[in-house]
Amino acid sequence: MPTKKAAAVTPSLSEARQRIDSIDRQIQQLIAERAGWAHQVGKAKGPLKAAVDYYRPEREAQVLRMVVDRNEGPLSDEMLVRLFREIMSACLAQQEPLKVGYLGPEGTFSEQAVRKNFGHAAHGLPLASIEEVFQEVESGNADFGVVPVENSGQGTIQITLDMFLTSNLKICGEVELRVRQFLLSRTGRIEDIERVYSHPQSFAQCKGWLRANLPKAEKLPVSSNAEAARRARNADDAGAIAGESAGHVYGLRKVITSPIEDRDDNTTRFLVLGRQIFPPSGHDRTSVLVFIKDQPGALFNVLSPFARHGISMNRIESRPSHQAKWEYAFFIDLAGHVEDEAMKKAFVELKAHAAQIKVLGSYPVAVP
Repeated sequence: MPTKKAAAVTPSLSEARQRIDSIDRQIQQLIAERAGWAHQVGKAKGPLKAAVDYYRPEREAQVLRMVVDRNEGPLSDEMLVRLFREIMSACLAQQEPLKVGYLGPEGTFSEQAVRKNFGHAAHGLPLASIEEVFQEVESGNADFGVVPVENSGQGTIQITLDMFLTSNLKICGEVELRVRQFLLSRTGRIEDIERVYSHPQSFAQCKGWLRANLPKAEKLPVSSNAEAARRARNADDAGAIAGESAGHVYGLRKVITSPIEDRDDNTTRFLVLGRQIFPPSGHDRTSVLVFIKDQPGALFNVLSPFARHGISMNRIESRPSHQAKWEYAFFIDLAGHVEDEAMKKAFVELKAHAAQIKVLGSYPVAVP
């Protein structure tokens, strides 16, 4: 007579904790082993000069994509990517921490983008302006820089594009950061708020909420959300629109309400600045700056080579060239790497129609 299948036995709390402790020991051993092999990779590369010589964004992107492909839950792709990013960051810092410049002070969304892309083992350098981020990377005082380039609701950050007109830096990565805006204050009471500090971009992202909830409050723009939190901490009748991290840094732990951004998909794209173009990762984007000749059909002639060679255009934007009155340059984002054969052929054709072509970078598409 067939016996009934035994019911699954639920482990006791003590047994579950013992199992977790055992798994933790295995994880720690494997991380130590990985760090050892990462050190061997560094030795195999020979006597390099600095941490920047060991960093390979295309390799990190490949590793993180494999993490996503292997993921079967229960943790989200985003959570696992964050864990592996920190492991890689710590392993790389065995050589020397990377120095990464960003628009400061501490607590800005730019700093969050640095941590998302480079992990917490990197050494962040808070700087006063986007121009200064470019300057510090160009001079070698920073290994890399992170600057905002566009927001899903408010469009392009023009100063970033304009810097590429004269800078020789290369784009070697991108970061997409979901931006959640918090209304912070000392008291945590919205009825106390008579003035609000924030960055102009954040005011624009929250204008609908502000109109409905704080129509009479004075709006005072400042250089960053972190600066807004720093100012609001000094008065009970002041509030700041900033990220939660800025509230922790500057002692504004009272969240009146969040999120207050008008769009549910409020996302800012950041660019990683470096001094070289890295090899393909397998899923890349190329950014170019094209100065057009003043002739009929100029823009059509610029774009048609990419269409003929099956290259998708992700984005195009024009800016004054700063070279002559009424002359324009086009910033174009393309799918693929500058080393791809199709891209090479398209650029050969493009040269006949463009006054100047400047490859700003080929870099891995952002990993979630």
